[in-house]
Amino acid sequence: MAHILARIIGVNFDDIEMVLLSDAAEHAERGMNLEHLWKNADNAEEVHFLFFADDLDKARAYINEMHAQALAAFPDFPKPEMTFLV
Repeated sequence: MAHILARIIGVNFDDIEMVLLSDAAEHAERGMNLEHLWKNADNAEEVHFLFFADDLDKARAYINEMHAQALAAFPDFPKPEMTFLV
């Protein structure tokens, strides 16, 4: 059982929630399912979320690809810090 824990700073919780919910079908196709989404009680612009991943290597490759595309289009994109857990 693998999980991916993400932390992103400098974002609006509602915006991240909307993106994650709108991307849920794509994530599911890649074997990733959002399990939890939290806002830091001490910093409203810090969001954490947890995915379950069927295949950690495939999920990592997909995430790296999506982040590279986002950074290419939006250089100031606040890239999440990702921790891959087994």
